[in-house]
Amino acid sequence: MALIDCPSCNKKTSDKAASCPHCGFGVSDATDEDIERKRQLKKFQKLQSIQNQSLIAVLMFVAGFGMMYWGGAQGSDLQYNLSILCSVVGFVWYIINRVRIVMVKRFSK
Repeated sequence: MALIDCPSCNKKTSDKAASCPHCGFGVSDATDEDIERKRQLKKFQKLQSIQNQSLIAVLMFVAGFGMMYWGGAQGSDLQYNLSILCSVVGFVWYIINRVRIVMVKRFSK
């Protein structure tokens, strides 16, 4: 009896088990096509999650600029500093998410 990674949840399960005890995926009767489809679905869901985070980061970046230019804040006000912080954090978060997307697309199986 050997332990294998479940194609659905990537947790260890027995190769003799009919289904994964963690997620219920039918390991014993799954074809190679089913396993590949499950991996593609997980990759798609991960990419969608990262893209949603990218959208939030862009909205944060734009909101920071909106607060800065249309909020009427001066250079030393707290609102001005918060808007700069919001813009910088949104921009950095967006760049990080774009790198994550490239990494997922390039290095996933």
